[in-house]
Amino acid sequence: MTKILQDKFGREHTYLRISLTERCNLRCSYCMPEEGVQLSPKSHIMTYEEVYDIAKTFVDNGVTKIRLTGGEPFVRKDIPVILEKLASLPVELSITSNAVIINRFIDVLKANQIKKINVSLDSLDKDKFTHITRRNQFDKVYNNILLLVKEGFTVKVNAVLMKDFNEDEIIDFIELTKDLPVSIRFIEFMPFDGNKWDLSKMVAYKEILEKVNQHFPKGTVERLQDAPNDTAKNYKIKGYRGSFAIISSVTNPFCDSCNRLRLTANGHLKNCLFSATESDLLTALRAKKPIEPIIQKAIQAKLKMRGGMDTLEKLQQPDLHLKNRSMITIGG
Repeated sequence: MTKILQDKFGREHTYLRISLTERCNLRCSYCMPEEGVQLSPKSHIMTYEEVYDIAKTFVDNGVTKIRLTGGEPFVRKDIPVILEKLASLPVELSITSNAVIINRFIDVLKANQIKKINVSLDSLDKDKFTHITRRNQFDKVYNNILLLVKEGFTVKVNAVLMKDFNEDEIIDFIELTKDLPVSIRFIEFMPFDGNKWDLSKMVAYKEILEKVNQHFPKGTVERLQDAPNDTAKNYKIKGYRGSFAIISSVTNPFCDSCNRLRLTANGHLKNCLFSATESDLLTALRAKKPIEPIIQKAIQAKLKMRGGMDTLEKLQQPDLHLKNRSMITIGG
């Protein structure tokens, strides 16, 4: 088999993230511009059959893991059908959600053997949560995280850290892992169209660790073994049930071991989260043309680091990073 998922740096791409929708029932400021986004017409969004057909092509060529994202994937009416179709593929299937309505789908998730759930939660303070999401849904999200744990799912909680907003909650988040078997993942604030990013708002990997080491007694912060191709650096507090991790895409990128590709809801392949370029798979699929050559060309064009933004100086140049989409239309 020709290795169409291997790039010119020898990286094998075995992990596909599929955005099912650009719609969301929250309005997180780091993800969606305050004025909203121009949504793709419904006719431009992949149908469940097209999601399956494209996913199958990737799996046939070596993808072993698929994560479904959005927007919010559970606002899509045919999500049960999509899950059932994708669960028929020989692949590890997981999903990322804001957990507002995930309680309605517990049985569907279990029926399709989906055990790994990532939940976005950027604050444990109700007022801050409402401010960042522009919606008053904290209780639903928090209670649904507890429900997922109770129902036996493996839960990771993603928190995007922003200076002078939620950096003072780092320890509070970690304390959740004392009694809950969850992984808290602190994510550096990243630049996307409309999210008013600048370096001064970012809480860096080094700063996070400093806060943790200052708070917890010496010898209690344990470094864990990271999984192959892991984006996160994993830790735990000795004696705690859960763990925490830091995803440092900006200050300490993991590009050398990247095995990820992204498929947007309108069927475009992005070979890197930071890349401004995309490859249209959906148009070719609808024209009954093979999509493998497009996939291979896109992967061969993948740059070594962060879509070419290989320094912090380049990241801070708006003319470079603003060519990228808003996060909500890429997929979390």
